[in-house]
Amino acid sequence: MSQLKDIPVVAEAARARSGEKYLTPQGFTAVRDGIKARAAAAPAARLPAWLRARAPSGEGFRAVRALVREHRLATVCEEAKCPNIGECWNAGTATLMLMGAVCTRACRFCSVDTGNPHGWLDPEEPEHAARTVELMKLAYVVLTSVDRDDLPDGGAAHYAACVAAIKRRNPHTAVEALTPDFQGMAASVTTVVDSGIEVFAQNIETVRRLTHPVRDPRAGYQQTLAVLAHAKQRRPALLTKSSLMLGLGETDAEILTTLRDLRAVGVDLLTLGQYLRPTVNHLSVERFVTPQQFDGYRGAALALGFLECVAGPLVRSSYRAEQALNRNNAGLDNSRLA
Repeated sequence: MSQLKDIPVVAEAARARSGEKYLTPQGFTAVRDGIKARAAAAPAARLPAWLRARAPSGEGFRAVRALVREHRLATVCEEAKCPNIGECWNAGTATLMLMGAVCTRACRFCSVDTGNPHGWLDPEEPEHAARTVELMKLAYVVLTSVDRDDLPDGGAAHYAACVAAIKRRNPHTAVEALTPDFQGMAASVTTVVDSGIEVFAQNIETVRRLTHPVRDPRAGYQQTLAVLAHAKQRRPALLTKSSLMLGLGETDAEILTTLRDLRAVGVDLLTLGQYLRPTVNHLSVERFVTPQQFDGYRGAALALGFLECVAGPLVRSSYRAEQALNRNNAGLDNSRLA
């Protein structure tokens, strides 16, 4: 497997650079950071002061990192290069990423590795996830995952097995499932919705006009709305949630239309954050949204009837998720960032 379509394959993932193909321990190939390297990528834009996060460090950060390594878990905190990883891990919280660290899709905003796992799943993952939640003494955990279009149900049964294992060991832990779109398969959405979760989330990511090329061609604006609608119809009391990245070229009118579309299908919770380019091979940032503008978008969302909209430059879909119903922007004060 030294060559694949004339592109060299690196034998060890640790030695692969961004955009290179490598051979995973499970024996299939993947692209590091999801997008193949381009010869003439535009340089990264200089970040404004309010987007400069501290490098992750601290005793809590090191302890959480040791736990996820020990139990062979992937976290979206690491795979998506989340700027809040230090803050969240030092607080003893983490978002667990199920079904491995290789996604079958290649969205142009996302730095998760891309490949075809050919049906591979770790049968021990449900118990590993449950044990990690127990060791970390989490009252609230977010489970997310890569897209697994190689599985007949998109991985829904595996999701449900992880939720069940967590609930067995940690009956008082609330679980939020930030899921793939399961290619719009209602039966798969039902499997996760009925698994015992407290919050069901599926990210719409961007406005309708920018869905392609921002998202993989197999994703879709209307498909995400249909998934969220089905979840709410299946369990009306279940909280549903979505997220929108800003700074990709959307207009204020398009943002408001997207918020209205999400409310029309019953979405309760919303997060708004700044898109940050993970590598030079990904989409460029078109604008940096100011903290004051985020406050304005949050006000518009609340006026439309969302129970909460957590909005800020460094906000991500699972950021301070356990505080989503505190009605205080999850404790963020954007006026202090300017």
